[in-house]
Amino acid sequence: MIKNILRGIKAYFGTFKLVRELGLWKYFAVPMAISFVTALLIGILAWFLSGSIGSLISKIWVWEWGSSTFQTISDLLGGIFIVAIGLILYKHIILALSAPFMSPVSEKIEQHLSGTDHVVRETSNASQLWRGIKINTRNLGLELLFTIPLLILSFIPVLNIATGILIFLIQAYYAGFGNMDYTLERHFNYAESTKFVRNHSGIAIGNGIVFMAMLFIPVVGIIIVLPLSVTASTTETVRLLQQHPTHKKLERT
Repeated sequence: MIKNILRGIKAYFGTFKLVRELGLWKYFAVPMAISFVTALLIGILAWFLSGSIGSLISKIWVWEWGSSTFQTISDLLGGIFIVAIGLILYKHIILALSAPFMSPVSEKIEQHLSGTDHVVRETSNASQLWRGIKINTRNLGLELLFTIPLLILSFIPVLNIATGILIFLIQAYYAGFGNMDYTLERHFNYAESTKFVRNHSGIAIGNGIVFMAMLFIPVVGIIIVLPLSVTASTTETVRLLQQHPTHKKLERT
């Protein structure tokens, strides 16, 4: 697992060079805009809702003494809660809406790495968008199912260190999942792709760790996160596919 996580992270080295070499920057304009606008809207929402969430949390404290201090802590916790949920929503929104733009990029990288112009399975923009929505809606539900209990447990001192790490790794896994599926959608159906990523979860986590880390870089991070993460995930996913030729591939449609 650790080895595969490191491999997923290492895949980011050389991504700028590969994107430039294949002339892929032009394909990233719309996804970059989607990423920026989505982040801006979620940031505004977090700003306005953090106080309301904080007020709800502060009602737990029924005593008069220390109420102002607890209110301050509650506002902070409310902000953290909104940001955590916001990151989850942001991730899945941009991964789903960017599918029609990222799938062709992934295809060009795969053709370059495999040395052939052969396309395993042709898909339309509509089918790519629908699959992206389907995959990311499924992942969003599972991620919230795992994350919300951990967020509640994070209010407990000391324990919040462990829950914070787990939340980050869960977010990383599903970010990597979405990035890998831009390649997998040409090879596997929905169920097969889910199984493939689960079998190579370390690669997904490694890719997602850098994905999530880039989101903490002001402005620049949310702009370059998709180009670099999709390029890195494609190179590793193609390598995995080449190492496992027995994987069933869908016939060209």
